[in-house]
Amino acid sequence: MPVVMCTVLAACSSGPGRAIERAAPGVTSTSVSTVATSATTRPSPAPGPGGGEVKALTTPTGVVVPVLGRSGDTWRVGTPCGGHASLRGGTPIRSATVVLDPGHGGDETGAIGPNGLNEKSLNLAVATMAEADLERAGVQTVLTRTGDYRLPVDSRAVLIEQLHPAAFVSVHHNGGADGAATRPGTETYYQHLDARSKRLAGLLYEEVFRVFATRPGIDWHANVDAGAKWRLNSRGGDYYGILRSTAGVAGAISEGLFLTMSRSEADLLARPEVQAAEAGAIARAVIRFLRTKDPGSGFVAPVPRTTPATGGGATGCVDPALG
Repeated sequence: MPVVMCTVLAACSSGPGRAIERAAPGVTSTSVSTVATSATTRPSPAPGPGGGEVKALTTPTGVVVPVLGRSGDTWRVGTPCGGHASLRGGTPIRSATVVLDPGHGGDETGAIGPNGLNEKSLNLAVATMAEADLERAGVQTVLTRTGDYRLPVDSRAVLIEQLHPAAFVSVHHNGGADGAATRPGTETYYQHLDARSKRLAGLLYEEVFRVFATRPGIDWHANVDAGAKWRLNSRGGDYYGILRSTAGVAGAISEGLFLTMSRSEADLLARPEVQAAEAGAIARAVIRFLRTKDPGSGFVAPVPRTTPATGGGATGCVDPALG
């Protein structure tokens, strides 16, 4: 029987864009019209009520979208699938210190464990708990994805670029390890030309690996080059689009564990207290990045990889309800 996820998102199964219904208190009227456009359109912040540039908006359904402009009481926003929409109502977002990016979503499930646990839900649960931990520590944090809907890489990058945080972390869990291992196969990836990104990846590796390494009796799996590393494409740039498209913003990908390789690893990741522990590790790493000069560790030289990453495009994408 599949494991039911979203332990901290009770409304996760209630439909796209409705996992978090805290976004827009007091909104009474919303009008949305969608216009197809290129996913590469770059937003420009707009003045908001009370002054100050508004860079993004949390819609009445809880979806975070970049702001393209404003006319009267109507916001022009980018939609998750790369379109445009006109929206009345929502909560303005003027800044973010940290952006957390839960990988996959909608029809892109990501890895699936032998117990039925799917990566998209696990990523969202862990990222949401990490957001809460960071907010409690006084760190203003925004999620790129707040519910179970498709969010292409280009749209994630637009939102990250628009908010331009001090750091962002893309939260993932892995599939298809090289083989069995004696320790957790935690991996992090960084922008290969950015020393800040490298330090963030090293801190994430330290904290996340430490949380999992204390768990006894697990049938671990790992890649031979597990650790904090880079991956390049055939042109010598960062391989992963979320890192390549956000140059100038320090970011890293966290691959907590291998979800697909053993029942014991998948069952470990299905436990709410383990999800909370991983979230706490991500939050601690980010706080150390922001408030200390700790260099991080676990850095390795990656072995060549030819298996392509899949998903992340906009073809067939269906936008969630925004209002």
